[in-house]
Amino acid sequence: MTDQTPGGSLLLLDTASLYFRAYYGVPESVRAPDGTPVNAVRGLLDFIARLVKDHSPTHLVACMDADWRPEWRVELIPSYKSHRVAEEATGAEDVPDTLSPQVPVIEAVLDAVGVARLGVAGFEADDVIGTLAAAARTPVSIVTGDRDLFQLVDDGRRVRVLFPRKGVGDPDVIDEAAIEARYGVRAAQYADFAALRGDPSDGLPGVKGIGEKTAAELVTQYGDLAGVRAAAAEPFSRLTPARRRNILAAADYLEVAPRVVRVARDVPLPPFDAALPHEPAHPAALLELADRWGLGGSLGRLLEALEAAG
Repeated sequence: MTDQTPGGSLLLLDTASLYFRAYYGVPESVRAPDGTPVNAVRGLLDFIARLVKDHSPTHLVACMDADWRPEWRVELIPSYKSHRVAEEATGAEDVPDTLSPQVPVIEAVLDAVGVARLGVAGFEADDVIGTLAAAARTPVSIVTGDRDLFQLVDDGRRVRVLFPRKGVGDPDVIDEAAIEARYGVRAAQYADFAALRGDPSDGLPGVKGIGEKTAAELVTQYGDLAGVRAAAAEPFSRLTPARRRNILAAADYLEVAPRVVRVARDVPLPPFDAALPHEPAHPAALLELADRWGLGGSLGRLLEALEAAG
């Protein structure tokens, strides 16, 4: 990874989160000359242009899902994202048919522009983001609509999350105070809190009878998940009988859930250059892509933002 000089900053994009947001936020009537929808492509380019303009990063990485359901997580919790597999099998896919064909176009355009695009086999984009944030020597802003990444927030290391509202122009800035205000837990406790609470959208059952409020109370009272489990095993702890029973009954889940919920921070990354490009890396290829897909003003705005950032 390119050295990050003092005074610089690193912007990490949860790319799939952003192109999903672009797809649903930009009308499908935005199409290429041949009629193919390119709303996600153009919306994402506009998002990146706005982020560069507003946050002036010196380094930028578009993090990708090389594996959205890694086998090592499935081995630990077989239900992990299993509903998405079932939806694909029945044709009720999370990824709309008109979005899937746009993803290779997004990848080709980012490569031609020169934006670092990074995915690693066997890992999700979250894990790539976690590894990059852990290694960074400059302030890090993570742009995502996925609250799982709140666990990476660290004021001491200057790592924050930019959580979009509608677009990316006015995101919620998630620092340690924001997490405590929203959830009643510290950022360092967020993964344990999330494991207790569970997340049906990811196939994580959580513990019966423990929702968000109770999970926060337990993690705050006992410090972490290990402390909660120790209290459940202690007959004279202050846990109610029902909570003790439910936590003990979920022992197998709680044994493995932290490894599934926690974002990896040690992904083996290939060599790459994260420096923000100020001119296209492959101008001829980019011109061909712009003509083929009718990228027009969206690509122009991105190139202008990158040039101005230089």
